[in-house]
Amino acid sequence: MMKRPDFYPVRSLIYVDLAKEDYRIKLENWLYRYHIPDSISQFGPYVSKYAFYQALPVAPGGERFGAVRMQLTEHYWLANPNDIREFVHHKALTEFFPPDVLVWQNNLPDPEGPHVITSEEKAGEGEVNMEGDDARSTKGNEELGTVPFIFAFIPVWWEEDFKGEGRTVEDGPNYRWQFMVRYPEGVSQEEGDKWLFDEFIKAYTDQDECIRCLSSKIMKEVNGCDFDRVVEMWFPCESAWVTATKNAGEKVAKPAWAETEDFPYFKKSYGISSIFLSDIARSDNLTQYRGYITMR
Repeated sequence: MMKRPDFYPVRSLIYVDLAKEDYRIKLENWLYRYHIPDSISQFGPYVSKYAFYQALPVAPGGERFGAVRMQLTEHYWLANPNDIREFVHHKALTEFFPPDVLVWQNNLPDPEGPHVITSEEKAGEGEVNMEGDDARSTKGNEELGTVPFIFAFIPVWWEEDFKGEGRTVEDGPNYRWQFMVRYPEGVSQEEGDKWLFDEFIKAYTDQDECIRCLSSKIMKEVNGCDFDRVVEMWFPCESAWVTATKNAGEKVAKPAWAETEDFPYFKKSYGISSIFLSDIARSDNLTQYRGYITMR
């Protein structure tokens, strides 16, 4: 008898960067024309929510927090998509995922940029399509200025509530700053979390500008994500984030394992990656997507 996937509700977050503004419409075209229908065709039966949240412009000073510039992709899974590979599981159609997408997303070096293409990279020049799961495991290259493909799984509900419980939609819209951190090699989750909670997060939540703060540990066992924890903080507006960040930078004690000399003490994109968001999705794909319908 064939083994069946277990019921395994879990939420996932994908950070999508943008290498340069010239690529925004190219990436948007691929996402909405090809990727949404491809994705729904593959996982529609076992995903309850699949949404795109448009990134807001990077706030002044946000670059050092590894801010991505395109979107957050969110899924709510009913089964672990990685466990499914352990069963008899053949895709009738392979995703359309040309390597250019990873260039547009800043995960691979731009052939049009200053980087000299290596022989290994040239070997893949003729590649027309990538397997989607392979594309989503791209690690990036810090020396070349590219960023990792971040695909993190977290519990359906937030695990930690630091500030703002009881807030409702009647309290007004929220300027959301979501970020993930990866502790340096040799730093345990417990050690890293203690500094993050006692120093970093507290420096924000002690301020009136921060109105909500939530966090969860990343479920690394699901897909081997390199990052350790996700945090989401809300502010009334961009300028409130700027003020709070300036104040926090003056208060947070530098940890012994700091990767940089200056706040936030993580390497951008590889130690910390973040995105600025509003409250609502640009497209809740399972309920709103109707195809790639262009403006007249």
